[in-house]
Amino acid sequence: MSLAGRTRYHARWVVPIVSPPIEHGWVEVEGGVIRAVGDGRFARRNGVAHGIDLGCVCLLPGLVNAHTHLELSAQRGAVRPARSMPAWAAALLRRLEHEPPGERSEAINVAIDEMYRAGTALVGDIANTLDSVAPLEAGPLDAMVFREVLGFDVSADGAEATAAELAALASRPSGARVSLRGAAHAPYSVSPALFRAMVARVPGPRSVHLAESLEECEFLRSGSGAWRNILEARKRWDPGWQPPRCGPVEYLDSVGWLRDDSLLVHGVQLTRAEIRRVAESGATIVTCPRSNAWTGAGVPPVAAFYAAGAAVAVGTDSLASAPDLNAFAELTHLRGIAPEVPARSILRSATLTGAVALGRGRTHGAIEPARRAALIAVQMTGTVRDVEEYLLTGIVPEQIAWIDQAHEGSDAPRCSGSA
Repeated sequence: MSLAGRTRYHARWVVPIVSPPIEHGWVEVEGGVIRAVGDGRFARRNGVAHGIDLGCVCLLPGLVNAHTHLELSAQRGAVRPARSMPAWAAALLRRLEHEPPGERSEAINVAIDEMYRAGTALVGDIANTLDSVAPLEAGPLDAMVFREVLGFDVSADGAEATAAELAALASRPSGARVSLRGAAHAPYSVSPALFRAMVARVPGPRSVHLAESLEECEFLRSGSGAWRNILEARKRWDPGWQPPRCGPVEYLDSVGWLRDDSLLVHGVQLTRAEIRRVAESGATIVTCPRSNAWTGAGVPPVAAFYAAGAAVAVGTDSLASAPDLNAFAELTHLRGIAPEVPARSILRSATLTGAVALGRGRTHGAIEPARRAALIAVQMTGTVRDVEEYLLTGIVPEQIAWIDQAHEGSDAPRCSGSA
């Protein structure tokens, strides 16, 4: 194969994710695909058409934001932080009932741009109306859009009809960049029949909010509490339903959703035994700790997720429950609540683990030959020695450039204090 069309990008650090960081590394790209990765500041060009020195940057794969609600982007900061998840959700529902027409579309476009500028390459978006699909298809991100269903009072017949609709969406031809799948909202808002019909008819990956609040655990064990009150107020309670009198993981297993192609979002209330069970199943826990703090859900047991060997991905959740969609900011929060977890593990969660969970494990989330060259350059100082830890210290969009933009304009920055 001719190397004439290749470009070799040199950087102070290259973080491949699948291997240790490379100081004075380089990545060769051709036709939007990674062709080679190596080290050596003065490596011979070997026929490469041109080499570009990006200077004092860290080159890494674009991040994966595994859980968002882009449809809620117009609600940025509209619902104040709460002391309980049901209280926050009730306030959000009241806001959505009066959302001005037209605001949502513009806000979704702004949110997509915000994620891209913050270094996100792939997103898992939860959609009730599919309003985010067209903007994502027109924008710079790759995406898995999960059409979310609710319906605690949905019968078996209604569940089959809904599952058939979702299966049709999942099979509809779509570009390689945006795919469609199904999501069930939560155990307190989706009927057992609907859970079972979805897992039988709709291909994975699939997503569900699980063990987010103490009130969810109470609901499953006793059938009472704040979530039941909300269902009754919205006339969605099923009087024939009997509480399973178990925890959220056992319940999810009983309806067939504890699988290696399921994304279990939040997991704030999971016990250590439940976390081990999730790890054994191969399901991915998607943690969104800033949102959990905002909604009053609590602090997720992140260190226990990793200690159990669970697959952990990272999401920002929505602008209704987080100050921004910068996944690097989410990583900084993760580092604060789980200081014992290695930086390398956290970075893998925000890249390759998220990509695998969203069905893009062969194309996204790592720097190695044959993968897509969705790469970002993060500006840094030359004194950094632990580059993985540095990436958890609060990277802002102004430090980030995509490699097809990083060399445009002025010369790349040089490392002060570099060796």
